[in-house]
Amino acid sequence: MKPLFIALLIIATALVAKAQDSRIQMSGLDHLAAKASQTVDVNLDERLMRMALKVFKDKDEDEREVKALIANLKGIYVKSFEFDADGQYTPADIEIIRTQLRGPGWTRLVNVTSKKEGMLEVYLLFNGDLIGGLAVLHTDDKELTVVNIVGPVDLDKLAKLEGQLGVPDLGIESQKKSKNDDEK
Repeated sequence: MKPLFIALLIIATALVAKAQDSRIQMSGLDHLAAKASQTVDVNLDERLMRMALKVFKDKDEDEREVKALIANLKGIYVKSFEFDADGQYTPADIEIIRTQLRGPGWTRLVNVTSKKEGMLEVYLLFNGDLIGGLAVLHTDDKELTVVNIVGPVDLDKLAKLEGQLGVPDLGIESQKKSKNDDEK
């Protein structure tokens, strides 16, 4: 009886770990590339993240901060499609991503809908009190973008990652003002 209990415990642990996986599967969107006028596809796994760390120099403060932010990440994944015409993707395409983000541990942090700028959703994956991943879903009439950051995310430092390693501008502003901002 004891070996059966141990086997069930191992299987349950593996299932919980899989359910808590912060990597969003985006391959269901690959068919959109044929319709898109521009496609961005970034796949930086943990091995490539370690290589990317070597690109950032310790002498530059901004690069040092980006390096510290990505040091513990397991990956950065981005899929973005820009289209010349409206209606090139369907609600079912978006649902492929949203279904995963309804899984255990994921919490929607931001939901913005604008007739001019489309829809923006930001999700966090919590592992207890720690953030284990982040996902951003942005759509408008002619664009569909999914950003997935896998690993521990420091929200205060996340703004430094915008424009780096294929991460688009997410509109995140630093919570802390610099000394120069206070003097203005």
